[in-house]
Amino acid sequence: MIIEGAEPFLLPGGPHGVLLLHGFTGMPPEMRLLAEALHRAGHTVLCPRLAGHGTSPEDLAHTDAEDWYDSALDGYAILSGLVPRISVVGHSMGALLALRLAAQKRVTGVVTLAAPIFIDEGRGMKHLPPRSACIGRFHPKLRKSLRDVPEFCNVTYDRMPLVAIHELVGFIKHVKALLPKVYAPLLLVHSLHDRTAHRRSLRYIYDHVGAAHKEVLWLVRSGHLVMLDAERQAVFRRTVSFLREMGSV
Repeated sequence: MIIEGAEPFLLPGGPHGVLLLHGFTGMPPEMRLLAEALHRAGHTVLCPRLAGHGTSPEDLAHTDAEDWYDSALDGYAILSGLVPRISVVGHSMGALLALRLAAQKRVTGVVTLAAPIFIDEGRGMKHLPPRSACIGRFHPKLRKSLRDVPEFCNVTYDRMPLVAIHELVGFIKHVKALLPKVYAPLLLVHSLHDRTAHRRSLRYIYDHVGAAHKEVLWLVRSGHLVMLDAERQAVFRRTVSFLREMGSV
């Protein structure tokens, strides 16, 4: 059963579509403010709900990285039937999905928001038990509620299945190997104070993608949720201007 408000959404607009991909344990509402900014700029915007998300942590425990990627592919297929040009914008794990999509499908541009090639040591990943010991086990998910955004933007799971964290770690390795195949123009957005995705992640992506056109936006007053935090308007403006440059709407 889908959590109320966690449904996927489509904002019909112009011929340059944008596929928005939310993060690990996140839901479509966390991308809503960015979606509205893109829609105001003339884009058709689609934000699918990734498999295992927006329902229950137990559902997430029974999905894997291929299920998440299939959700992104489904969104790409839907958008392809609506518009001639598609760009992909993803947050965190959604940014990894965006990079894999760009390596395997035709996209006009890619925007990564806090892509986690390296997980910050403060997240305790070195203490993650072996996969066989993680089945049926969950860990509390601590995420601060941002006060100056609509409450629906703060909806997320309160715990994470440990086996799904193993899936995420494996997916990171898979995406790292695909980076040389990412040729689409790229905008990398990251905060210097991200305590989830280490800032080294941005440099790694920048150095390893095949793209000739690469842009960077560093943030200094935000955490991991760059599309909701204090500098979100700067993120919106830069994303809109980048996508406009890549393919006029």
